[in-house]
Amino acid sequence: MWKYHLFGIVLATFVISMGFFYQPFSAQAKEIHWGFKKTTNEIPPEAGAELDTMLEKHGAIYKGDPNEKIIYFTFDNGYENGYTESILDTLKKENIKATFFLTGHYLESATPLVKRMIAEGHQIGNHSYGHPNLARLSKEGVQQELQKFDQKLSELTSVKRTTVTRPPEGSFNEQVLEAANEIGYQHIFWSVAFIDWHRDQKKGGQYAYDQLISQIHPGAIILMHTVSPDNAEGLPMFIKEARKRGYTFGTLDELNMNNQDIPLSFLPQ
Repeated sequence: MWKYHLFGIVLATFVISMGFFYQPFSAQAKEIHWGFKKTTNEIPPEAGAELDTMLEKHGAIYKGDPNEKIIYFTFDNGYENGYTESILDTLKKENIKATFFLTGHYLESATPLVKRMIAEGHQIGNHSYGHPNLARLSKEGVQQELQKFDQKLSELTSVKRTTVTRPPEGSFNEQVLEAANEIGYQHIFWSVAFIDWHRDQKKGGQYAYDQLISQIHPGAIILMHTVSPDNAEGLPMFIKEARKRGYTFGTLDELNMNNQDIPLSFLPQ
């Protein structure tokens, strides 16, 4: 039996590394792990017709206009590792606004940094309170995770609630999208990402720069993790090169306002 278990682990690891979508549980569970084949030559990646239809139905997005050379920075913060301040310094110097998807742990353990994000005009996104696999929760459980985060955010800062969310580890299903919509949240996925969440595997700023510049494309929603020293070091180089190539930097609010195909009726007014 252990041989079959080992084979399953190896197979799942291979599929993830290749950047494909996979559903390791039963069809009934419909658990989806967000991923994509990395783009090249500045061509936006495609999730496929089935996922595109599901996301469009629920106002979820993973990229912007393929004809507009605009980049959208998003950062996931589960815990603080000492590099967020440098990233914020770079964004402030370059006059770029980003979205930071935070967890409940981050709100409580790094409150001064959260307040700085807000004061400097960045958007706070909801990465759930406890960072569970949302696809394995009930609809009520999903909603409780999002609302508990917002309750803590409201207690600690001037922001009353969030309107954008991102599922931990990219694990979701249609029920997760529906549950979020019902209480006024839009899901934000991504079109550019790379392995940058291992806090003890420093590869250098050049690594982060190379990963980002090789995947750059019009309408890119970039996911980066703030625990990485590589990202803090490589971010200034990437911004400089992206601007040299004619790219500008926008916000998710601007993306939504410019995208007439996104149904925003579920968002709070």
